[in-house]
Amino acid sequence: MKVRRKIVEIDGELCDGCGLCVPACAEGAIEIVGGKATLVAEKYCDGLGACLGECPKGALRVVEREAEEFDEEAVEEHLKVQKASHPCPSSTIEICQVENSRHASSEAARTPSALTHWPVQIRLVPPTAPFLQGAHLLVMADCCPVAYPEVHRDFIQGRAVLVGCPKFDDIGLYVERFKEIFQRADVKSVLVLTMEVPCCNGLPALVRRAMDLAGKKVPLEHVVVSTRGDILRRARLVS
Repeated sequence: MKVRRKIVEIDGELCDGCGLCVPACAEGAIEIVGGKATLVAEKYCDGLGACLGECPKGALRVVEREAEEFDEEAVEEHLKVQKASHPCPSSTIEICQVENSRHASSEAARTPSALTHWPVQIRLVPPTAPFLQGAHLLVMADCCPVAYPEVHRDFIQGRAVLVGCPKFDDIGLYVERFKEIFQRADVKSVLVLTMEVPCCNGLPALVRRAMDLAGKKVPLEHVVVSTRGDILRRARLVS
């Protein structure tokens, strides 16, 4: 049955498909379809607009119009199906169990993953993600795991991971995202891991800028890795 109520509307012209609104919608009403954010079904949207603040393009708004009634039972069933179909998608927050045992191959044992959550991309992690609360953060340039093979053992272990590329991503979005994280989560420390290449230079600075904007002082360390996988230097930026 259709009733006149508030519901989220998405402007396809403004949407760039970044996906930030997807994890912000607790009802799973939004998915990325054909490179654009799409309202899966009217009955899944509660019209509260929690997703609006996550959109950097202003493509989402709440309107009042004729729409299917919000169906809480349908939402619960939808979320169950969604989780069963996509156990660890980039748009859904997952708290993962760290493997204590090594998975042996015929030749040698594999180093177990130290990752405890998903997603990891800075653009996709909402500031309200539970794994950020009271966390020790690892902010990592996305080339680092390729150059430094023991990144799980030496850096990811015991930390919440946020990954991105300061060259290709929106720096302004990064600063705003980290500012909100520092405001909302009781972050204990931050380790920034970057490559020696010039395009990585701005990552620790933008994290520190966000910290200042949030009015927080959190221990901040910067580690630089060479393209051959060596640790070149460590620096304490904030004590």
